Amino acid sequence: MRDSVLPGLVAVTSVLVLTTGVGLWRRRRDGTLRPVAPLRGASRGSATGVDPDLRVSPDASMKPGLLVSPSLLVTLGVEPGVPVTLLQFSSEFCAPCRATRRVLAEVAGTLPGVRHVEVDAASQPTGVRALSIWRTPTVLVVDAAGRVLHRVSGVPVRTEVVAAVTPLLPEPSS
Repeated sequence: MRDSVLPGLVAVTSVLVLTTGVGLWRRRRDGTLRPVAPLRGASRGSATGVDPDLRVSPDASMKPGLLVSPSLLVTLGVEPGVPVTLLQFSSEFCAPCRATRRVLAEVAGTLPGVRHVEVDAASQPTGVRALSIWRTPTVLVVDAAGRVLHRVSGVPVRTEVVAAVTPLLPEPSS
């Protein structure tokens, strides 16, 4: 009898350890603003399954981030020339999306030159594919040149968002 219980016990223990590890890893990353690096293995403009006019590519100027097609940004509601856009991908029944909306609206309301745009992920499958959005809420920090410089999945920390967008804002004129 003991020999038949041991493999099951090992399997259950392994699954518990693995899921705990994944949960801790995800909790550690959730809500943390991260700089965006160019897509791994992607050559300029090689987003798969996306209209060629809506591609995302490493920035040709060698600046950090991903350069997003202006037509894709306009489709998602990002206005050209706005110093910083906080582009939030949400879904209808997402509770963390509501908390994210409050945080980003507060940042946009207190910092001139920052705009918050919320997109329903289900209504924009092309944008979701092109920008590699895997879950909601996901927030992208887009500069005036159309580069995605930072991204966060989960509810962002207000101070991290402010710290990320402040250097992108124009100096106040005196």
